[in-house]
Amino acid sequence: MRGFLTDPETKPQFSGHETFPLRQLWLRKACDAVRDAGGNAGAVFSNERSIVDFGVGKNMVTSIRHWALASGFVEIGADNLLLTPLCHRVLGGDVFNQEGLDPFLEHPTSAWIVHWNLASHGLRSTTWYWVFNHIVQPTFDREHLLHSIKQFIESRPKLQVSESTLRRDIECFIRSYVPRLGGESPEEIAEPILGELGLIHEVSKGTFSFRRGPKHTLSDGLFVFALLDFWERFDANASSLSFGAIAHEYGSPGRVFKLDENAVADRLMALESFTKGRLMWTDAAGTRQVSRLKEAARDMSAYKMDVLGKAYD
Repeated sequence: MRGFLTDPETKPQFSGHETFPLRQLWLRKACDAVRDAGGNAGAVFSNERSIVDFGVGKNMVTSIRHWALASGFVEIGADNLLLTPLCHRVLGGDVFNQEGLDPFLEHPTSAWIVHWNLASHGLRSTTWYWVFNHIVQPTFDREHLLHSIKQFIESRPKLQVSESTLRRDIECFIRSYVPRLGGESPEEIAEPILGELGLIHEVSKGTFSFRRGPKHTLSDGLFVFALLDFWERFDANASSLSFGAIAHEYGSPGRVFKLDENAVADRLMALESFTKGRLMWTDAAGTRQVSRLKEAARDMSAYKMDVLGKAYD
């Protein structure tokens, strides 16, 4: 098994969100602010006007910045914050003068994209990556997650993370997918963007379980986008990818979307038709794999963004 956390040089992150789950409009607010600030975007979340501009408290401004980076909509440039190609594709091109696929992130695919980036990349959302890739038990609770993550941290002598930091991170993770009812403030009552995916449910008080199997709001276009993204990180030069890797490898669509083997196979059988022959599924003579044309390998990054448009059809 290969994965983000198997590399000893990886620097996990268990903080930054200030315990606030990502809300639906925050990414739009963050990207608008970076766009409007232009060359001064690096300070847009820390200057004296940020609290007024965003209309929230200082800690929440910090959280918005964190989620914009962790979700892959904003990136850190050499000396500034920049909007990513993903941000332009979803929210709009040419700094939003052209219509985007989902300008206000109302389509289910946008929530799936955010989930994919948090749980398959994990550079700024290590607990998200850990839970969806390393937790295999039928049910889990907060203490189980804490114990398992602490064991991982203890295996890295140079990594120092306090238990209180981990507890806050785990709580934010749980609230992201299983929203807390009856919150005291409008921000607590507002539905986190990931809550609509139904990936985790509370089976009894304080005990949670993944919802495994087919995901009806997960479009074929987004599945293919995720498959290509995973392929780039797993082995960008490989001409084929095994069923086992797609279904079970750390950071794979199967693990991150909690698809069972039948659900993964159903998606793969539709690949050739959906991609017009760029990707082909083989299930014969003991071989189960996806292969790609040489031309598709050369422009995988470009095709990945192109196929994203089909995810919103």
